[in-house]
Amino acid sequence: MYGLLCFALLNVARPVDDLAALAQPQSGRSRRATSTFRQGADGRYDRGADPKGDLEERSNFDNFRVQPGKTHLLLDAKGPGVITHIWMTFLGPEPQGWAKEGSATHQDMLLRITWDGASRPGVEAPVGDFFANCFGRRSPVISAPVVVEDADSYNCFWHMPFRKSAKVEIVNQGTKPINLLYYNIDWIEKDSLPSDTPYFYAQYRQEYPVRAGQDYVVLDTKGKGHYVGTVLGVRTRSPSWFGEGDEKIFIDGEAKPSIWGTGTEDYFLSAWGLKRTSTPYFGVPYFDQWGIVGGHTSAYRWHVQDPIVFEKGIKVTFEHFGWISPDENPDGKSMSWNEREDDYSSVAFWYQTGAPTFTARAPWGSQRRLPSLERAKSYAADFRGAPSHGAGDVVAQALGIFERPQALYMPKTAENAWFEVPIEVRAREPLRLVLKLAKSYDFGIYQATLIAPPRSGSGTPIRLKLGAPIDLYSATIEDVEAHLLDFWPEPGRYVVRLECVGKHPLSSGYFLGWESVRLRERRPRVQAYGFDRDRDWRSNPVLYE
Repeated sequence: MYGLLCFALLNVARPVDDLAALAQPQSGRSRRATSTFRQGADGRYDRGADPKGDLEERSNFDNFRVQPGKTHLLLDAKGPGVITHIWMTFLGPEPQGWAKEGSATHQDMLLRITWDGASRPGVEAPVGDFFANCFGRRSPVISAPVVVEDADSYNCFWHMPFRKSAKVEIVNQGTKPINLLYYNIDWIEKDSLPSDTPYFYAQYRQEYPVRAGQDYVVLDTKGKGHYVGTVLGVRTRSPSWFGEGDEKIFIDGEAKPSIWGTGTEDYFLSAWGLKRTSTPYFGVPYFDQWGIVGGHTSAYRWHVQDPIVFEKGIKVTFEHFGWISPDENPDGKSMSWNEREDDYSSVAFWYQTGAPTFTARAPWGSQRRLPSLERAKSYAADFRGAPSHGAGDVVAQALGIFERPQALYMPKTAENAWFEVPIEVRAREPLRLVLKLAKSYDFGIYQATLIAPPRSGSGTPIRLKLGAPIDLYSATIEDVEAHLLDFWPEPGRYVVRLECVGKHPLSSGYFLGWESVRLRERRPRVQAYGFDRDRDWRSNPVLYE
């Protein structure tokens, strides 16, 4: 029903009662393109054959495997017509019985929709980002035009008219196959379309990181149309809150934006920050941790009831300002208004008559992956031997939530329950000490201690307790990062020790799931300013938040 509302926006930029619209006469003939199995004369799939539809099991082979570098055609339709609904599903990236080596992520999968045989697609975006799922992570979305049910059933109800033809393709730009790709594309064959009918467009772009002194551009196009949605992904490279920057929207070539917002979270219709939520017109499908270095935010805002109308052109931008830690501020202060250098990606959604002039193109899949922020990593599962832990067994366990298997440490009580993982510092530079841990229903509470080399290079190592005890209980299994210290360590071998100090009242055990110790880079300006270069972090440990 939301599709009817969106279709009404093709001609009328005002709210429409979509249920009332269902009682109006409809014209045309409904069609559907699907992944159903069609058996040719040689027994293989033949797009031109009828669905197999008999009692043989092959009639149920309604999916495709798309190898790396290959393109799969979902729809090739002659117009005039209107796509009204797209549904698809496919296996997630984790190894499983049907794909023992894993599968491509939805960030690797590029969705392309081409109108009327044009040389450039009208829709060009990673499948995940198009459905408001950034970073290759799968999250539920319950909104008006886009629904991702249970994080694996991808639906969109944007109405997409075309006059001559429509071609829908998915390109596998990853290194692993797309496995078990199922799809249905519903469209209505029309006798004609009004001469002023605009086309639907969606374009992805990214900046890793955003450019200093320039607002981030989501869309910049000349022509007549209306802007209907934004998906924004942000990976933070600094501590604290990234979202003080305003949206600035320039209409019809104006030199100064006549639409100027009050903050990033305000544009996404939240307040006082962002958190996970999903509503018909705005939401945050993914938000991992507040204020950390390396935090992820995936947000959407649909202008269904409030399209932004333009006659000659539109430019949609965001400032990238926010709070920042004192070691990144030129005056050594913690302030709310600093230009930040985080990683941004976006998809702009709009309707327009005539060809857009936006020159942005989606980079290849490998370039869409976020660059690593880690200067060093040490995996706990590599240190499962007895010298590295106290009472209890340790096994390697693959959960699919980490890049490598975690070490599952299984003490029976808190007494003599500890686990140590070393990591090597190669150069003196500003770093953040981070632990990647799991939370579960039978996990304990652990205190982190850093065992550092002595200042003189000889003598007794220094033991530094870091932060409060970490409660790893959760009713469900999930990953979490423990950020412990911002420091300038000297080269050498360091050891992180986690010692059990008890358990949550609801936890059934004292277990520990530990994937890795990481030394995460800080922005280059931290080193350039050098405010903490000579601070004695051993006697005065600091974690900027």
